[in-house]
Amino acid sequence: MNWRLMLLTFGTVFLAELGDKTQLAMLAFAAANRSFWSVFVGSALALVLASVLAMLVGTVLARCLPARWVSLGAGVLFIVIGAVLVARNLRPVC
Repeated sequence: MNWRLMLLTFGTVFLAELGDKTQLAMLAFAAANRSFWSVFVGSALALVLASVLAMLVGTVLARCLPARWVSLGAGVLFIVIGAVLVARNLRPVC
C-alpha cells in the first residue's frame, strides 16, 4: 500500500467534505431524527459507494486515456458546473 497516497487522499477528501451540503444534510437528519447510528451508517455507506464508483470510472478512464486528459476533463467539468450554477443564480427570480 502506498501510505503517502492514502494519507494525501484522506486529507484531500476530509478537507473537501468539511462544511459541504452533504455534511449539513447529515446534521439536519441527525438533529431531526435523533438516531446517530442510522444517519452515520447511511451516510458512510453512501460515501463509500460514491467513492467506489468514482474509482471504478477513474480506473477505466486511466486505461483508455492519459492521466493528463482525465485531470483536464475533471477540471473542465468543474468549470462547466460552476458556470451553470452562476448563470442559474444570476437570473432574476420571478
